[in-house]
Amino acid sequence: MTLAAATLLFLLCAKFLAATALELLNMRSVRAHAGCVPAAFAPFMDAESYAKSVSYTLDKSRFGIVEDFFNTAFLCLLLAFCALPAMFDFGTGAFGSSAFGQAVAIILISIVLSAPDLPFELYSQFVIEQRYGFNKATLRLWIADKIKGLAVGLLFGAPILTLILWFSDAFKSTWWIWGFLAVSLFQLAMIIVYPRFIMPLFNKFEELPEGELRSCLFALADRGGFAARTIQVMDGSRRSSHSNAFFTGFGRFRKIVLFDTLVEQLARPELEAVLAHEIGHYKRGHVVKMICASMALTFAAFALMGWLGGSAWFYEGFGFRDSSGFGPIILMYSLFAGAFTFWLTPVVNAFSRGHEYEADAFAARLCGSADALKSALRKLHKKNLGNLTPHALYSAFYYSHPTLLERECALDKCSQNEN
Repeated sequence: MTLAAATLLFLLCAKFLAATALELLNMRSVRAHAGCVPAAFAPFMDAESYAKSVSYTLDKSRFGIVEDFFNTAFLCLLLAFCALPAMFDFGTGAFGSSAFGQAVAIILISIVLSAPDLPFELYSQFVIEQRYGFNKATLRLWIADKIKGLAVGLLFGAPILTLILWFSDAFKSTWWIWGFLAVSLFQLAMIIVYPRFIMPLFNKFEELPEGELRSCLFALADRGGFAARTIQVMDGSRRSSHSNAFFTGFGRFRKIVLFDTLVEQLARPELEAVLAHEIGHYKRGHVVKMICASMALTFAAFALMGWLGGSAWFYEGFGFRDSSGFGPIILMYSLFAGAFTFWLTPVVNAFSRGHEYEADAFAARLCGSADALKSALRKLHKKNLGNLTPHALYSAFYYSHPTLLERECALDKCSQNEN
């Protein structure tokens, strides 16, 4: 095994060990509080629901460790037996080494390598989620979603991948800059295309019916300076009883989306608070900031691939032929980038949690009180069996949102400052 392959193997194992250690710490924290409902949550969480949330968290953690072990072992075997160069050579031998041929080879390899994940996805959906009453999807719907997802991925992914590989042939040393620009424009376009054309392929969207709730939500949006073009209800209950809300799009394509499960679970003041929170993300510029951060990471990724493209050791180290083109770099990045980006997870999530605090504070001010938002958060944690007692390191590393207790404390401070 070459030094390059051995180094990547080490990074994969280090990622797995770190992730497993965090899961075990979290499981220990959950078990330590499993005896009875902690005093902070007793006002809204009954013993039966709390015990169920503990069991749900532990089941997901155990399953996650097994799945991560399998995925890590699978990638390690691909490295150890130089399977990727053989698969890539077979693909380009069949379809040619042009930009299109390399793109087809990469796509087919990606499809083949994603197949082992399917049993894990099935188990998660139809065993764990089913066990706790969350799964509402049928096997037929699940298969249909997979087929539609693959079709959409091919429709949009194949052209952009072919274009990037064409850039690598046409511009040589500067291809990665053109690739970055193409992907960035694609990501911006998808902000409009995805909610308008892709999401309706998977879910049904209907206008929120006329009535008191609709009037109150539009009035709230106006007070918050958010010119909502439409408020829609999505049939999330068709697949899961989990609930959520979000806004999407820009300009005249902007719309607010509520899961039907959310509308059923929350009272009107609580729905107003949830909407105010989403408006807070918009008013504080969080979406634009996250897009800029995403583009910065994309730029770094393409710069790295551009550097690797001029490095003979990369091809030699992983068993690819020097004449393979830039396809191997994109293939390797798509499979192994997680070994590097994993360590950026706590940094990204720290920024995300900061945004959540700001959106919560905005919602409390817009609604005139934090009470409705606190009530909504409590209901959502209870209904979704959220982990109320995560380990501090685990939540700092993985949580994009503050814990319930952290959010309530921040809202209380916000209320005190207002008074």
